Amino acid sequence: MRFSIFQDSLLGGRSVNQDRMGYSYTRDSLLMVVADGMGGHMQGEVAAQLALRALGLHFQSQGRGPIAEPASFLDAAFRRAHRDILRYCADNRLPESPRTTLVAAIVQDGRAWWAHSGDSRFYLLRGNRTLFRTVDHSKVQALINLGLIDESEQHRHPERNKVLNCLGSPIEPTVEIGGPEPLSPGDVLLLCSDGVWSALGEIELCTAFARTPVDVAVPRLVQMAIEREGSAADNTTALAMQWEGLDPVEVKVSSRDLPDGAMTTTIGPDANEAGEPSADLSEDEIEQTIREIKAAIERSDALGMRASPSAEPPLLATELGKEGAK
Repeated sequence: MRFSIFQDSLLGGRSVNQDRMGYSYTRDSLLMVVADGMGGHMQGEVAAQLALRALGLHFQSQGRGPIAEPASFLDAAFRRAHRDILRYCADNRLPESPRTTLVAAIVQDGRAWWAHSGDSRFYLLRGNRTLFRTVDHSKVQALINLGLIDESEQHRHPERNKVLNCLGSPIEPTVEIGGPEPLSPGDVLLLCSDGVWSALGEIELCTAFARTPVDVAVPRLVQMAIEREGSAADNTTALAMQWEGLDPVEVKVSSRDLPDGAMTTTIGPDANEAGEPSADLSEDEIEQTIREIKAAIERSDALGMRASPSAEPPLLATELGKEGAK
């Protein structure tokens, strides 16, 4: 696989950034994840971090070869993340469970699969058009589906922040799966929180990547969303990959450069002391996660709440992402 990939997140007008983002890849497969912690519930940033980490663990547990059934992988990974959040709630005797939306994609064998719960979105962009886009699990989208409001009204609707499906709810989440879709050179996979798509029109998202590399387009999009919304801006997070195909060409990332059995990730710690993937989070792992989140918040404060990892991180590098609200 050969591709370019970049991720970026900004705080916006919130006091805390509750978004998380990350990706992992082996020689055969790429996983991309964006989680948006829900600010209407306590510790949304924890739910987003637990979801990100659960998908990273599940990816590692598949071994270093191709994923046998990517659609089943995504469904199982989302449900594992949901269980981890509920377990965290029970172990810490919280009055309510933290919650997060989640969107993820798998690229393998020149094809893409994707899944989402909530209103964080996946876009497959080809040329100047959207080939596929996830449909939000939100009250506003339900009103659009029923013909009660026009799609143009969703960005300013008073109930635009009400999500009907998420991880961490007492109700088992709906995990909507898409794909497989064959990829063509130049295709862009964009995963983003609602802080990005609610501020920018779909045409802007499409044209942002036209003849523009992802390491330029992604931070530009995130900054545009912040500037468009001003003090009302939500956390804005985007992760994009431009596909270059299976044939050797000169691009920023080639999974062929990885040694057999190696993995590159920006998702964070993903194995126990024995070196094997954990089936579920232990109490010690949960406490470690919280310490990591607090450390990330302190680092983010010092850095102005911005992180833009390079397109080619070192093997097993870690990037916790960001910490704010829905």
